[in-house]
Amino acid sequence: MVKHIVMLDFKDENKKENLEKVKTMLEALMESVPTLKSMEVGINFSEEDRAMDLSLYSEFEDKAGLEAYAIHPAHLEVVAFIKTVATASKVSDYTV
Repeated sequence: MVKHIVMLDFKDENKKENLEKVKTMLEALMESVPTLKSMEVGINFSEEDRAMDLSLYSEFEDKAGLEAYAIHPAHLEVVAFIKTVATASKVSDYTV
């Protein structure tokens, strides 16, 4: 099983609306990306300086499934929007 974690920081302009839109867009990928086995998307409530605005946790059967997700047209559409509203991102991929 492959775990894929992404954390994002967003621009201040329209932050609340953009967070909700990205959350909705990401969750919709469950219906369109066959290799995506599960997903959780959370909007941060911590006020710590080191906190990120949004976290994504997803699971795939294997690395090939993650690679297929990465190039899936629906995922690329979400990534394109994220690039217009995010200021930073971090990722961690691992197997269990």
